[in-house]
Amino acid sequence: MSGAGDDGPPDRGAAGAEATDGWIAGELAAELPGLALSSLVAPVGGPRTTPGLRRRLRTLSDRFGGARAVLLRSEPVPAAYRAFYRHVGLDPDVDRPPGEAVVLDRLVHGGFASSDRLADALLLAVVETGVPVWALDDERLDGPLGLRTAVAGERVGEGDTAGEAPDGQIVVADAARAAAVLFAAPAASHAAAAGTVRTRLYAIVVAGVPAIHVEEALWTAAEALTEG
Repeated sequence: MSGAGDDGPPDRGAAGAEATDGWIAGELAAELPGLALSSLVAPVGGPRTTPGLRRRLRTLSDRFGGARAVLLRSEPVPAAYRAFYRHVGLDPDVDRPPGEAVVLDRLVHGGFASSDRLADALLLAVVETGVPVWALDDERLDGPLGLRTAVAGERVGEGDTAGEAPDGQIVVADAARAAAVLFAAPAASHAAAAGTVRTRLYAIVVAGVPAIHVEEALWTAAEALTEG
């Protein structure tokens, strides 16, 4: 984990919120013990990334060479996500868990590529902790987030960009509708974007992932969004 310093994050209070546990449908909780969602609301300091964020990503790029990438899947947090993928019928060697996917992308491109502030904040969180974090526009949401299974014919998001969720697929939802399929990018209608003022960050928790790693992932992203 990166410590605070000249390039480190601001005080944790800058994000102005606490992480909260999401709800989970009863049948999912019974079928998949350990599955959970945790979220945190954070303001966005602006669309442009910061010099500090770019430096932190360059430093992390130097730490994740080929040898580390090969060994990554055996580390506790990545291994927990790989086990969960297999449990729900996904092949982690085909549909890579997010933590592995970003490290393999780093090998292909020779480093963790910096882009906008939001993308950099989410990238920083998963690289530093192994826990993937996604971002929704908080103003588009109706109530707290949770996990449930999709119903037949359900759409993910709203409007022309909404996509279909297969019946029985696990989705991230608020009180009104599904906003994302589990482990997939949020629907365009609900995803945080350049004009987002306040974002709802969320992390998917699986059995074997310590709560402290989840909290750290959310705070890492939130602090990166608010740093000056």
